[in-house]
Amino acid sequence: MAGKIQPIVRKIEDNIQELQRFQDELVQQEPSKEEEILLHFPTVYIHNWKKTGEYEVYIGESNDIVQRTKQHYDDRRKTDSWQHDLFENKASLYIIGHEHFNKSMTLDIENRLMHYMMSADRVRKIHNLRGNPQNRYYPDGETDGIFQMIWRRLCRDNKELFPTESAIKDSAVFKASPLHKLTEDQENIKECILRRVFDALKTGQGRQLIFIEGEAGTGKTVLNSSTFYEIFVRAKESKMESLSCFMMVNHDEQVGVYQQIARKLGLTDEYGEVVCKPTTFINHHSPEDPVDVAFIDEAHLLLTQGKQAYQGSNQLKDIIERAKVTVVMFDENQILTTEQYWEAKILEEYRELAKMQNNYFELTKQLRLRASKEMMDWLDAFTKEQQLFKLPENLGGYDIQIFETPADLEAALREKASDEKHKLSRIIASYDWEYNQKNARADEMSQYWEVIIGNWHKPWNRELERNMDKKTKKANKSLSWAEQPQTIDEVGSTFTIQGFDLNYAGVILGPSVKYRNGEIIFDPSESCNAKAVRNRTLSDGSKRKFGETLIQHEVRVLMTRGVEGLYIYACDEELRKALLEAAKR
Repeated sequence: MAGKIQPIVRKIEDNIQELQRFQDELVQQEPSKEEEILLHFPTVYIHNWKKTGEYEVYIGESNDIVQRTKQHYDDRRKTDSWQHDLFENKASLYIIGHEHFNKSMTLDIENRLMHYMMSADRVRKIHNLRGNPQNRYYPDGETDGIFQMIWRRLCRDNKELFPTESAIKDSAVFKASPLHKLTEDQENIKECILRRVFDALKTGQGRQLIFIEGEAGTGKTVLNSSTFYEIFVRAKESKMESLSCFMMVNHDEQVGVYQQIARKLGLTDEYGEVVCKPTTFINHHSPEDPVDVAFIDEAHLLLTQGKQAYQGSNQLKDIIERAKVTVVMFDENQILTTEQYWEAKILEEYRELAKMQNNYFELTKQLRLRASKEMMDWLDAFTKEQQLFKLPENLGGYDIQIFETPADLEAALREKASDEKHKLSRIIASYDWEYNQKNARADEMSQYWEVIIGNWHKPWNRELERNMDKKTKKANKSLSWAEQPQTIDEVGSTFTIQGFDLNYAGVILGPSVKYRNGEIIFDPSESCNAKAVRNRTLSDGSKRKFGETLIQHEVRVLMTRGVEGLYIYACDEELRKALLEAAKR
């Protein structure tokens, strides 16, 4: 069994003398399995060196590690190459072998190492052009186990370069990485998008809209990220003289994640800033000189009316005018504020435009929650149909619990977060308590804006960082809200958690979520989210409120964050009783 056969991991100084010594040592000893595996089997290797305090790496695989490494050394004369950097900085080389390695498995291990190492905080840049994840091969059933043994060995040698597997998988960069192996549906849509983009650029077709629709957890971000990066890779391989391609998202934390990905994959070094917010893009580009491609993640967050720095009336319209091809990821059920609200008629016009151009796609398979179909149906009924049914017997391994007090919920969630496997577990709540991020709380009762339920209280997100020293703030800068350690003592909102995953989500349903006459009620009068409950001026000049719909969307976002489980406390007494009754087995 592969699980009992340990990989061989050797580390040497990364230079020709040490490589020769490594080869001589293996050849001169008695014929051994180590010599056979490292010199005559396929191997995977990792060149790594420190530059300005952070690591840069190149990961590869080869059927002849010695000859392949010598080829890399010969390329050091190119001053703009990673090989030159390797010689300018003290580097080390990991050589990894296993007696079950074949070409397909080493390609898969190579891709997974790229994916993991790009997600490590201390890795500044991955120098590979692209990974090459494989489909089915023999013995692909062993790959996960072999990779885990390799990663544990590497982690024991250098925890800074190779963090724990759970730390990697919990990182926001890992979850949005373009190096994920896509599902068959995602792969098919990706190839269609790539064909449409390059056909449009080749033939000079303009104003193409590619519209991908899918609910939370259906893999929109991974598809978006993977397609965006692949465009740069293919443009480089086909020696396109110039490419102007931008990624934008109207969410500060997601912008930060995409910026890290672009930097770590070398896009920023070669193309400049390719990630920005929509308003920045619109203000810096004109319809007279459109960019080649504009990607929009979370397009439901685009503004559909003017606000502060944005003086237009529809950000999607303005972006389409400034790009030859626009690729949109959209989920109508995640619109949260009045200035993001899409009138049905206008939204349908964009769908129809994409369909007319044969550019409309849907993602339907739930990939985030490890829950049964029955459990997903229960969540859909609660958040979409405002119906509360008995919890299903078959949860599919998903953990859902209802609590009688917020303190009980917090205790259970802290216990989960204390386990390394579930440490990305946080409390999040509907926006039913006052909060002003720009102003410190001027209240002698508390120095923070807080969620307060009876005697239980906890600061809102971003409050605890006010008292942090500069060093801690700097360390947290590249981390999403949930990844920062102090946030176990805060309550998150949709504005910090939208687009991100948690292991367990402890959801507090505030006073705006009620249960009356057998139905879930969303009550705007109890919400503190002014952006959701104020009037919206429509295209015909009339004013309307959409508070109930937007709070309903807010609750759905909160209740679909937990990958492994959902813990709920409801402030409304009738709702709490109904939930506890629904949870009885």
